[in-house]
Amino acid sequence: MKTKAPSLPLPEPLIGAETGSFTEFTVTQRMPAIARRVIAENNFPPHINEGLENLAKQLPSGYLIPLSDDTGIDVAAWQKYLQPYQGNRWIDVPWFFAETYFYRLILNITNYFLPGAWQGVDPFQLQKSQGLKTSLDATITLCTQLTDWLSHISQKNQNLPTALTTLLYFALWGNRADLSLWSAFESDRTRFDIATQQAHILVDDVPNLTEFLLNSQPAQIVFIADNAGFELICDLALINVLLTTGIANQIQLHLKPHPTFVSDATIKDVGDTVDFLATSGDEKVANLAQRLQAHLASKKLILCEDYFWTSPLAFWEIPDSLQNQLANASLLLLKGDANYRRLLGDRHWDFSTNVADIVSYLPVPLVALRTLKSEVAAGIPPQIVETVAKSDPHWLTNGQWGMVQFVFPPASRNVRSETAT
Repeated sequence: MKTKAPSLPLPEPLIGAETGSFTEFTVTQRMPAIARRVIAENNFPPHINEGLENLAKQLPSGYLIPLSDDTGIDVAAWQKYLQPYQGNRWIDVPWFFAETYFYRLILNITNYFLPGAWQGVDPFQLQKSQGLKTSLDATITLCTQLTDWLSHISQKNQNLPTALTTLLYFALWGNRADLSLWSAFESDRTRFDIATQQAHILVDDVPNLTEFLLNSQPAQIVFIADNAGFELICDLALINVLLTTGIANQIQLHLKPHPTFVSDATIKDVGDTVDFLATSGDEKVANLAQRLQAHLASKKLILCEDYFWTSPLAFWEIPDSLQNQLANASLLLLKGDANYRRLLGDRHWDFSTNVADIVSYLPVPLVALRTLKSEVAAGIPPQIVETVAKSDPHWLTNGQWGMVQFVFPPASRNVRSETAT
């Protein structure tokens, strides 16, 4: 299936040179701090640490650093991505390119792909491990409720809509534990109250989504994951209910092929998370691990990875092979801010632009669960934008506001008519 850009004219991409923007703050301050945190949290040799420090120093006003050859299968692709921006400063290239290249460059500098002592070493592993440990109490609470739901619900039981709705909200707000914005060593950000947080949802299509899932034929869902840690636990709890109740007959969980954006989940992170659940010492938490292991063994849950998910490409530049996987699904469930930015090409859309018009290229219904951590958004009514901007000047970037957007792009209308019967 051929991909195509949105039917609307494309606005300009976000760049770091936008004075006073969160984009500028990220490139000039947050990204250097992340590079230096990699130094502090690992035992890399001096030459690697020097490379990381040089990267940190170049970011605020320096120029893009070339990618040295390594054995990553995406090196040739990255050399192609880099060509239009050679000789440019970090703050002058599109922000999404700058960030994705920054994380790929960290792996290049730390010899992640080269044979030797540092091959396959996740430079963000300490943060991920600590994030899991600090989430144990919240995980026990979640799994206790999950066990109660599963002991009573059936597809005709009134508890199922409640369970599904609640887990969708958990999947949304679990994103607030994103380690690239907050260090796992600061305070426990895994605790939140759903009722209170509903007041902070700018677009809430959870009722429509729940109705769609409950009234459709068993779905094949493509689930694009975001962060490891408690967010991934919330995602796996939702996946477990979808599969256990027969709402979904198969779920493809798409993960990053290598560490990126500090806490983005890889296939290894899923394995580490299931092991963490299995050895938690809590019976109900361990039961979730057992059910997930059974879903993996039966291939109802399939773990996928593709280098597109770590590329600087917009969603409409998705390879045909991956696009065809989406076309065979009943629903595309997309998590997180970075994935949302890719979906919209990380561009300056008017906040009220109809999301369905932007993602007109998608062949299936889409639901995006995202807490706002960047100055990219669409599909928000103007009156809501006006109200929230008055109450919270930093609403676009502080992670305190969320959206659940469920849309049927024009190309997916045949899917809608089939599932509605």
